Amino acid sequence: HGGADVSKKDKALACQKAEHEYAGMPCGIMDQFISVMGQEGHALLIDCRSMEGKLVPMNDPNVVVLVTNSNVKHELTGSEYPTRKKQCEVAAKVMGKKSLREASMKDLEEFKEKLDDVMYRRARHVIGEIIRTEEAAKCLEQGDYTRFGKLMVESHNALRDDYEVSCPELDELVVAAMEAEGVFGSRMTGGGFGGCTVTLLKKEAVEKAIQHIQKRYSQTATFYVCPPAAGAAPLSLS
Repeated sequence: HGGADVSKKDKALACQKAEHEYAGMPCGIMDQFISVMGQEGHALLIDCRSMEGKLVPMNDPNVVVLVTNSNVKHELTGSEYPTRKKQCEVAAKVMGKKSLREASMKDLEEFKEKLDDVMYRRARHVIGEIIRTEEAAKCLEQGDYTRFGKLMVESHNALRDDYEVSCPELDELVVAAMEAEGVFGSRMTGGGFGGCTVTLLKKEAVEKAIQHIQKRYSQTATFYVCPPAAGAAPLSLS
């Protein structure tokens, strides 16, 4: 019936269900949420517990997002995402929590002895990332790009060391970006093991930053300056 009376949240959940049941990929909800809820000039803070999204203004004309494609994709078994999801579920269960969203760093330290090293690090990343994400949204609202950038790098380091989903090429790109002038922060994005980084930087610094990253990177990267755009919508071809 054209989907006119289907809520945005339900559309996102239907897309996720298709991934789970037809593509056989137990993915999260981020891509689906931003696709249906994205608004021009805004980031989206997603709460996976309440399944709600909060639009956060991101419309400073002097600050841009640079997406850098590493152009590498490491061959994987396909079990990396489900394995980490399971490790997080088990860690939450050990702590007596429904999910890691309910757990604090204090809880994690109290249960450290009961978790093996890998599970502890997986949980430390997720709990830390929830804290970082909430702070990052506040930083965006306040225009504190310096602090926001630091949180991006902290996030990347945790994805690299605790969640172990980065790769040498992504690490190289982040290091190179952080050496460039006018850069606030950089991190890997997406599923990891290749793919892209996102870098927040001053608009005037883009050209020199691209040159520097390309020079320092051992492979060949592709660059895209991406303003926060609206989500998916009907496109008239007439």
